[in-house]
Parts: sequence; structure tokens; C-alpha cells
Amino acid sequence: MADSWRFDAIGTRWDIVTDEPIDDLLRREVAGKIEVFDETWSRFRADSLVLGLTASAASATGSVAAVPSPPDAAAMLEVYRELSDATGGAVNPLVGDSLARRGYDAGYSFVDRGAQAAPGDWPALLTWDDELRLRAGATIDVGALGKGRLVDLVLGILAPRVAGTVLVDASGDLAVRGGPTRVGLEHPYDASRAIGVATVTDAALCASAVNRRAWGEGLHHVLDARTGMPVRRVAATWVLADDAMYADAAATALFFDGGPELAARWGVDWVRMTTDGRVEWAPDTEMELFV
Repeated sequence: MADSWRFDAIGTRWDIVTDEPIDDLLRREVAGKIEVFDETWSRFRADSLVLGLTASAASATGSVAAVPSPPDAAAMLEVYRELSDATGGAVNPLVGDSLARRGYDAGYSFVDRGAQAAPGDWPALLTWDDELRLRAGATIDVGALGKGRLVDLVLGILAPRVAGTVLVDASGDLAVRGGPTRVGLEHPYDASRAIGVATVTDAALCASAVNRRAWGEGLHHVLDARTGMPVRRVAATWVLADDAMYADAAATALFFDGGPELAARWGVDWVRMTTDGRVEWAPDTEMELFV
């Protein structure tokens, strides 16, 4: 592939690699899609739709705050329901306040103010159809799958209009149209090493690791929503799937009990490393592992 377009968005580095250059009009369309997604779902932006909904819910005592459902609400929140069911509530879209309490807040304070469980009754508090409704001042966080969803949306813009292979890489979550593209599985404790290689062809590969977005003593972005505590048993996960949203979602689920069962039900390929260095994988994994 010959052309690489790099930029920063939603707090991470993007690298879009194509056989042919992407023209300015298409670049603006991609940038616009990312901007709309960010201003809708980001809990790091004071002007976002989800934070506005949280503020409305907090001030609407005894009533329900509602906005017209954003285009991606049903697709993402239905998957959240599956994630929550599979992990016994460990993955929860109302985990935003729990993350902020540990220091992963809108101002990136990285000041730990202690553990706080997310609302366990989130399906009763957050509902969606033609409206997105919130019955309490809790904060939505779509970090378990949102970046994967956005990778899919960007690939959906580019793939029909750019000839040859298209790679959309949002730092840990990537999707490929065409290929094959070989990607190393970075060792979570030594970035100079890989524990294996995945070959991605017309598919997505998403990874998550506790050494990323980490701060303080043992603090990182993967929390158990039931306790507000960082996960301790699994250090890193990698998932190959047809699309990036499901790959991202499964990569999150694999930090918890129930993750492998959900991955099997979805038919996705996976590998994970525990914090004591053991490597586990799907029985029929096609990833090449150096173990």
C-alpha cells in the first residue's frame, strides 16, 4: 500500500493506509463522520450529546431525560446488553462515573478518588428506541466498543470509493478491506516483542491491554463495572471478527468470566494473556502464536 493518512481524533492516533491517495473531499467526509460521532458519544466533551443527557437527567428529578436516538444507539447498546448478560454485569454502558472516579475523567486528572460501582440496574435506567432515555444522572461510556464502531463507519465510507486494499487503524482497533495484512500481537509488558501474528483479510482485529491508558498504582481503563475496580487477572486481549465493533466488544468481554463463551457464540477468533503470563486462545484460532 502506498498512501498513508495520519491524524489524531477521539483521543487517539489514526492511520489510514490505501493503495491509492484519498482525495480531499473524501477526507473531509471521514473527518465529518468522526466529528459527529465524537460530539454525540464522547464523555470527554462538555458539548456532547451524552453529557447533555446526563445533565438533564440529573436535574430532572422524578422524570426522564430524553433525546432523539443517535443513529448508532441501537446498534451499540444492543451489543452492550449482550456484553452485560455474558459477563454478569461486569461490562456496563453507565460505567462513565466509575472511570471518572478513578481519574479517567474529562480533564484527564488521573487523580484516584476511590472505587464506585456503576448502576447495576442500567437496563432500567437507560432505554432506547426512537428516543434515548436516561432516568438518572449517570454517565454513558461506550469505550467497550465505540472505537470499533467508528472504525467500521470510516471503513464504510472509504471501502466503496477507494480501489485496492484499505486499512483503517485507530491504535489498537483496525479493519481491512482487501489484504491480507499481517499484524503483530504486542506483548503487554514489552512493546518491543510480539506474542504472535494475526493475518487480517476483509476483517477486523481489535486489541485491548491494561498497559494502555494506565496511570497511578495499578490503575487503567478496564474496570469491572460491578465494583469500580481495575481488572487484575487478564493483561491483554486480541480478537479477529468480521467487523470492528464486535471485535472491540469481544476484546473487552475477554477480560471477564463469560468472555470466551460470548466470543464462541459470536463466532469470533481470540487470544488473551493473563497477568501471570499464560496465554489462552480460541480452540480453532487462526492466529499464529509464539508460545
